[in-house]
Amino acid sequence: MNIISTSRAALVLCPALVMANACGLEQPPTAKNEGSATVPEVEVEGVGGDAVGQQKDNGKQITLFDGKRSYKYLKKICSYGNRMSGSAGMKQQQKLLEKHFVDLGAQVAYQEFQIQHPVSRRDVRMANMIIEWHPKSTERLLLCAHYDTRPLPDQDPNPHKRRKGVFLGANDGASGVALLMELGHHVGQLPERYGLDFVFFDGEELVYVDPRDRYFLGSEWFARKYVNDPPDHQYRAGVLFDMVADAKLTMYQEEHSVMWEQTRPLVKEIWNTAQKMGVKEFIPRVRYLVRDDHLPLNKIAKIPVCDLIDFEYPDPRNRFWHTTADTPARCSADSLEKVGRVIQTWLKTKR
Repeated sequence: MNIISTSRAALVLCPALVMANACGLEQPPTAKNEGSATVPEVEVEGVGGDAVGQQKDNGKQITLFDGKRSYKYLKKICSYGNRMSGSAGMKQQQKLLEKHFVDLGAQVAYQEFQIQHPVSRRDVRMANMIIEWHPKSTERLLLCAHYDTRPLPDQDPNPHKRRKGVFLGANDGASGVALLMELGHHVGQLPERYGLDFVFFDGEELVYVDPRDRYFLGSEWFARKYVNDPPDHQYRAGVLFDMVADAKLTMYQEEHSVMWEQTRPLVKEIWNTAQKMGVKEFIPRVRYLVRDDHLPLNKIAKIPVCDLIDFEYPDPRNRFWHTTADTPARCSADSLEKVGRVIQTWLKTKR
């Protein structure tokens, strides 16, 4: 194998798949794209304009995940600029998220920790954000995403931008957050079979290209806390959302998630749900091996968490990834809606 990168997704090419470390890419892959054509949307009522789609579930009218509203959240998050750990943009985002989820009736808590900045060596205060729904339930599901952005667009083709440009992280950072912000509107319509936690991880990629810089600081801290100071609950399963708003959406399966015995059933459930809904952007084939926040969750905490990631942004060359081109204009309300409605349906049927 040829290791192409050592950042947020250290990408490695092999004959049939792409191996990634969902954190940074020195050079885009060149594997041939397979089956990436756009397919028909899920048929629902009232998707146009500002209306929220509705359907009946056992005779009860429920609202469906609204991609347009989720996309507005994505743009609002990006309006804060770069949101690297400890930055002003991160603090603005935290304030937005706390008010949003409290207003929706959730309990919000911060899991604070401190690390040493990889360049300045100064202390950086970090905080995972934990949003609890039905907090008394001892069996819970975990939906998570990182909410920090990479400090610089270090894969940009323009050398000046690599050093001085602003990385907005619309897809790589804001998309998972925006998806969960919208999903929060619909938690009350889900069965209370399990408690539900949304967790936003800090420090996923406080990385400055140096291969010695550490990834997954927040998820590792969360996983070790779960083991060393066990809560009163247990996570039965979880899903990590990363890069889920690409306007040219292709949701292949991530190899770790298929390879691990504890997460393989999750992958099957989610892709089968998409197939039943006619969302063909969920392609039931392994395409890449990704190092992402699901690694410490599975390996340290033994929480079965699968990774939902479109690591072809917008194509196998991944040329928008970690560049100044990762903006809301390259993202899509339609893509957020498709991923969100698949997850909404999966949660309703999760046993």
